[in-house]
Amino acid sequence: MSRTGTAILAALALVAGACGTAVAAAAPDAGIAAVPCTVDYKVQNQWDTGFTTAVTVTNNGAAKSSWAVKWSYAGNQKVTSGWNAKISQSGTAVTAANESYNGSLASGGSVSFGFNASYSGTNALPTAFTLDGVTCNVDDGGGGGGGTDPDPSGKVDNPYAGAKVYVNPEWSAKAAAETGGSRISSQPTGVWLDRIAAINGVNGGMGLRAHLDAALAQKGSGEEVVQLVVYDLPGRDCAALASNGELGPTEIDKYKTQFIDPIAAILADSKYASLRIVTTIEIDSLPNLVTNTGSRATATPACDTMLANGNYVKGVGYALNKLGAIPNVYNYLDAGHHGWIGWDDNFAPSATLFKQAATSEGATVDDVHGFITNTANYSALKENNFTINDAVNGTSVRQSKWVDWNRYVDELSFAQAFRTQLVSVGFNSGIGMLIDTSRNGWGGTARPTGPGATTSVDTYVNGGRYDRRIHVGNWCNQSGAGLGERPQAAPATGIDAYVWMKPPGESDGSSSAIANDEGKGFDRMCDPTYTGNARNGNSMSGALPNAPLSGHWFSAQFQELMKNAYPAL
Repeated sequence: MSRTGTAILAALALVAGACGTAVAAAAPDAGIAAVPCTVDYKVQNQWDTGFTTAVTVTNNGAAKSSWAVKWSYAGNQKVTSGWNAKISQSGTAVTAANESYNGSLASGGSVSFGFNASYSGTNALPTAFTLDGVTCNVDDGGGGGGGTDPDPSGKVDNPYAGAKVYVNPEWSAKAAAETGGSRISSQPTGVWLDRIAAINGVNGGMGLRAHLDAALAQKGSGEEVVQLVVYDLPGRDCAALASNGELGPTEIDKYKTQFIDPIAAILADSKYASLRIVTTIEIDSLPNLVTNTGSRATATPACDTMLANGNYVKGVGYALNKLGAIPNVYNYLDAGHHGWIGWDDNFAPSATLFKQAATSEGATVDDVHGFITNTANYSALKENNFTINDAVNGTSVRQSKWVDWNRYVDELSFAQAFRTQLVSVGFNSGIGMLIDTSRNGWGGTARPTGPGATTSVDTYVNGGRYDRRIHVGNWCNQSGAGLGERPQAAPATGIDAYVWMKPPGESDGSSSAIANDEGKGFDRMCDPTYTGNARNGNSMSGALPNAPLSGHWFSAQFQELMKNAYPAL
């Protein structure tokens, strides 16, 4: 699953091709003394009229509280937009100065920024840069990373292959404090950046830098993956009140400058260059624009608003662009789950929408390393007692009330098929899938041991299915759920890893309304007495009682998940 990347050029070479890296040797009199600064300027993507560039500046002199990098173009290149720096241009001369959040540049430290630009004719690379007026060397463009099948940016085919995965000490401590929790407290889980305050830490908790520092400590001499959930879109979760966010539907600029930009600045710090950082982008967002808008029975006014203003697409594209520019960051875009977009009228349109988002706001398909399914959901990994091709007395399994004409009965078959669909609409053939197995084990004493009775298609499916939800549309704190497959790399064809991106024991939403300052509403789907709506076939919610706000620790759920784990603990 190789990916195209930047070409490493000879010293002082100029390129007119699709992409390149500016390189230059030290001045002849530099000897072996440390140069005051180095600049790594990479053209990551280029098309007929424009290009996207990532720049990393390393300061080898005294520490700085502010900085400015300057260079000039030989042609008609014109910067049109930038990130992580204030970029201005006069004629051919360009200046990139620090933002308020990344002015500090330690001795030996690095800072990264990027931009989009237009051009015509030849896009010759600049050959000279200054940092605060001092001439810098230009780096050779080599990347770190390691692993199998690297591309020139340092990214590997599967970041999970041959790597440990970060164990969040905050989640681990909560798990270990539970009776029996030490059996799983050393498992890796995702770190959720679900509001602006989470970047620096909430209520004395660990912020992003603290987690990355802890990951470096866990890393040792091997490879280490850190899993982040980037989750704060404007008008977030337009069809699920329990996970509404802090930003209003129109606050796209705040999302960009106060959420994504600071995250990108931290991840680009050279201190963390040896980590493989997996970012899962905006859970439960884009598919809403397909399934919950317009004339559909499942439509909501909030989702119609987000479709009309385009801020889900813009926000996802912006996040992919800015984070994808960082050499050791691997973007995985959320792809819902089979019980959401597995139907014919959702499947292909969702893939097309993802392509639209992945080519907006300066992003390209090269910024998408893969996709993740089943995060914060409960769909079984593999149903062994029936397949979508089975029939009972001449009636297809697709006609059962449970399957309800879906094309898929489990997450593995869906993820593999959806990967093929994504490639068909223009994503790279090397994309890999992640499947969240943190809560889809469905073990315990109620787990079926074989197919159901063939009295009817419904008795056959219901008697044999592992997933024991009342309806496939139920998603909140599900009764009877269990831990699924333990996190592991490359478990099946096209699958980069099984992961626990959603930390087991963290609530999906409160069972009743709870006042809070987190922007989270009350969704009746989390109320065990709720009799349902069009999105779950007007069925009971199946939710556990007495649940706290989404993301808060829910001991009863954690115990339920351990009790019903499959494979068993």
